[in-house]
Amino acid sequence: MSSLPAITAREVLAQGSRSFGFAARFLTADQWDDAAAVYAFCRMVDDVADDETVPVSVRRASLAMIRSEVRGASVARPEVGGLLEVERRCALDRQAALALIDGCESDLGVVRVQNDAQLLGYCYRVASTVGLMMCGVLSVYDRDAKAFAIDLGIAMQLTNICRDVLEDAANGRVYLPESRLRAVGVAPDALCSGQASEVAVAKVVLDLLDLADTYYASALHGMRYLPIRARFAIIVASRVYRRIGLVLRRRGGNALLGRAVVPFSGKVIEACWAVGSFLRPSVLGIGPGQRHDARLHADLQGLPGAHRATGITDGSRGQFRAVFSTHQT
Repeated sequence: MSSLPAITAREVLAQGSRSFGFAARFLTADQWDDAAAVYAFCRMVDDVADDETVPVSVRRASLAMIRSEVRGASVARPEVGGLLEVERRCALDRQAALALIDGCESDLGVVRVQNDAQLLGYCYRVASTVGLMMCGVLSVYDRDAKAFAIDLGIAMQLTNICRDVLEDAANGRVYLPESRLRAVGVAPDALCSGQASEVAVAKVVLDLLDLADTYYASALHGMRYLPIRARFAIIVASRVYRRIGLVLRRRGGNALLGRAVVPFSGKVIEACWAVGSFLRPSVLGIGPGQRHDARLHADLQGLPGAHRATGITDGSRGQFRAVFSTHQT
């Protein structure tokens, strides 16, 4: 088994995600290297699933081989070796890595998401799993902390989905829930064929950005569990990602104009604003912390790290989203 050199993993992180690459600079050197190793694995899995030049059957087989390597049943390639090396030192959650592979496998071929429950489950598998693995990198093992990490992953992935509507549709993938699209008179196939109303799609995008804000707000309550330096880095990453939604909102939610990008100056501004978030008493760990709201995980029951919810019916889930899907600052 071999792993990627630290400098190479950092390069993969810097090139693959400008937002995370910027925020990672606020970590300690060891945490930066471990975070980069985790990201390199995640990037590799995502690239295998997304390579449209390769038949779906071959990509599915490749993901099955990666899954075997993660389980230790096959010789690990460098990216998997790097992940397993971090796991040995940091008690990283291997089940989260396997769930990530499952999530990326669901991206193969034509993609349609029926409703919010499916959407949140997908966000968990492809993004919250990264947050759970990062908990190991940052030596955070409290169960409550993991629930908040899941929320940050969901928030970021919802932002990703809103940002990439046009690009995803060109590849036959529609992550905007069909239930929401049809409510504004749009069929998923119309989005893929370029015949969807920009105004109608923008309404769905704005609603999902509001839902993302609910999860960003929750995630901020969990920052108190992180080591001080890492706490600031993750707050920066959160704010930079959330700013993508701000760029989209300035367009009126029109994601069909192309990918929204946060310029470097915007990242610097968010890093400055992150100081204010960092100095909040609740974030500093002064006084009692906010308990995690189990209703946020009503659609994630049974998944590793999810807050177990009791007394929540299908009807109350919809009511919860209607109440909490409002812009929060």
